[in-house]
Amino acid sequence: MNKRFLLSAFLIVSACLTFAQQPKYVFYFIGDGMGVNQVQGTELYRGELEGKIGITPIQFAQYPYATVATTFSATNGVTDSAAGGTALASGHKTKNGTIGMEKDQQTSVNSIAVWAQNSGYKVGVATSVSVDHATPTAFYAHNADRNNYYEMGCDLYKTGFDFYAGSDFLDPDKKGKAESLYSLAEANGYTIARGYKDYLKKSKKADKMILFQTEKASQVERESIPYAIDRKKGDLTLSDITRSAINFLTKEPSKGFFLMVEGGKIDWACHSNDAATVFHEVMDLDNAVKVAYEFYAQHPDETLIVITADHETGGIVLGTGAYKLNLQVLKNQKVSEVGFTRIINGLRAQYKNNVPWEVVKKALKENFGFWEQVQLTEKQEARLTKVYEESFKGQNIQLEKSEYSQDEPIAAEAKRIINEIALVGWTSGGHSAGYVPVFAIGAGAELFQGRLDNTEIPMKIAKAAGYIAK
Repeated sequence: MNKRFLLSAFLIVSACLTFAQQPKYVFYFIGDGMGVNQVQGTELYRGELEGKIGITPIQFAQYPYATVATTFSATNGVTDSAAGGTALASGHKTKNGTIGMEKDQQTSVNSIAVWAQNSGYKVGVATSVSVDHATPTAFYAHNADRNNYYEMGCDLYKTGFDFYAGSDFLDPDKKGKAESLYSLAEANGYTIARGYKDYLKKSKKADKMILFQTEKASQVERESIPYAIDRKKGDLTLSDITRSAINFLTKEPSKGFFLMVEGGKIDWACHSNDAATVFHEVMDLDNAVKVAYEFYAQHPDETLIVITADHETGGIVLGTGAYKLNLQVLKNQKVSEVGFTRIINGLRAQYKNNVPWEVVKKALKENFGFWEQVQLTEKQEARLTKVYEESFKGQNIQLEKSEYSQDEPIAAEAKRIINEIALVGWTSGGHSAGYVPVFAIGAGAELFQGRLDNTEIPMKIAKAAGYIAK
């Protein structure tokens, strides 16, 4: 009798423990392009700002479960964001450039967001870049070509998640040949909000929501919200987006939610080999994770937070041979390479393209600290003046091209010089096959141990949350 009682008690306690470990709320953060050194570099930079050799940790890097993951695609040793995003979303390797499909580019695969939706949970997909970019679309779309933005925008409505957020649509009307994705929003029961304040006005009455930046911001750059280092008052932030998503997904009683949030511009800054901007973007992602952590602190037994990346970008090197770092010098960089390009473009317009060297030099002092807080060698100054002469006095200006920007030569050279002084190196302007970090906290976080492949991450989240993978 006692044995039966003890066995029954054990089973009841085990069932309760199992239930307690199943998260009701799941946060899945993806730092696009964020390899191990992007995180480590950010922490070392923060440490140097405090005057020490060592790290000042960002929050998510302190979570109790931490490991690394491999990222190769089905067809390439080095993945792109489409294949990497599909692996993280669905647990399936695919061909580079392919969204939500097997490598045959015929067979569609559902994402963990769809599994959550089918299991009765509310779902949100959010990013700091356009909502139809590779990583977010991997959670709701199916297409053989990641560049079919309009078609994937249509898939957004077909899948019908509760909340979407990003900078904007990249191709809202198929270059004028199709019905606008904006008009399709109302037809499919969605309210579009433009900016955080507009979200607060509209969210209470909305059944489903799409949050974009303001139209004014999209006129400047519709492809993404501004870099953290370039941010102005009133700009939409990844923290705003995360806070809005939580608010919307919890405004009515429900079984729970699944929310994917992408820090998409870590990748963009790495493609540009812009170290200061990278570290600010990683900190910006951390700030968004902090918003989720605040929610976790209120629901510690019901929340799982997982942070990872789709791949590493740039092959960033922390130390270029001198057995030291000088990352603190990057605090003098006040804008991104793209941001400084805009400043130079403004000067070109003001001076009708005949910008005096002293004016350019003043801009370099104000935005990179050169000649004042940051001393240059004769060779470094000669490089700047040479680029100035070629780009302002020459007939043909050769813009510096990276994956997502075309920048003024003087902006690119200034960035290269401050990287050199910081003793940061880069191996390419593309992706690498380097490990990416995985961090986890909360209910089910203990599943994230030992080296992983990217395809295992959504499967482990689904196992923790009890989603049916189909």
